[in-house]
Amino acid sequence: MAAGVQPGLEAGLGTREVDAGDSDLGESELKRPLPQLLDEPLPAEVMLQVHTLILETRSLHWPDEAACAAFAATLSRRPALREAYIELHGPLGAGKTTFARHLLRALGVQGHIKSPTYAVVETYGLPGLAISHFDFYRFDDAQEWEDAGFRELFAAPGLKLAEWPEKAAPLLPEADLQLHIEPGDDDGREVRIEARTARGAALLA
Repeated sequence: MAAGVQPGLEAGLGTREVDAGDSDLGESELKRPLPQLLDEPLPAEVMLQVHTLILETRSLHWPDEAACAAFAATLSRRPALREAYIELHGPLGAGKTTFARHLLRALGVQGHIKSPTYAVVETYGLPGLAISHFDFYRFDDAQEWEDAGFRELFAAPGLKLAEWPEKAAPLLPEADLQLHIEPGDDDGREVRIEARTARGAALLA
């Protein structure tokens, strides 16, 4: 599975490691008590601290693209996926778009599945399921997410997949799952999956 220009190829189901109950919350350096901030927007650095709770972690090795497709097919069968928000992290060529395509195919999307790199978002309608596939790679400022009206799209029912979510942080909601994909030896991929909500934990159950 060769890494290339975005996206690269990935791979699938490997071994797993589970760390349940880990909490990684850092100490706030705010000078005022948190209750005084409830009616004020939280600063970016506070939002980044809030988005640090990891409920469960798994480590997978995808030796080839078939393994990536197998993992995507398994995930597609989880009922909790229909309302999930999944972030895809990794360098150019890691295989973020390849994984998204396999997941969309497994869910029943037909025809050509385009990368959303230039359009920023591609949407798909299936019976009883709306899907939005985002790519924020071209964002220069997180405010572009707000200006594009994506807050409303994220608030609507359906599955959301986001590549390069760090480009829109900290305006994005908390992800249910984060997939961190890294090219490994022999064209494989090393994948760390973090469940950050109860829905995310259900997806990994």
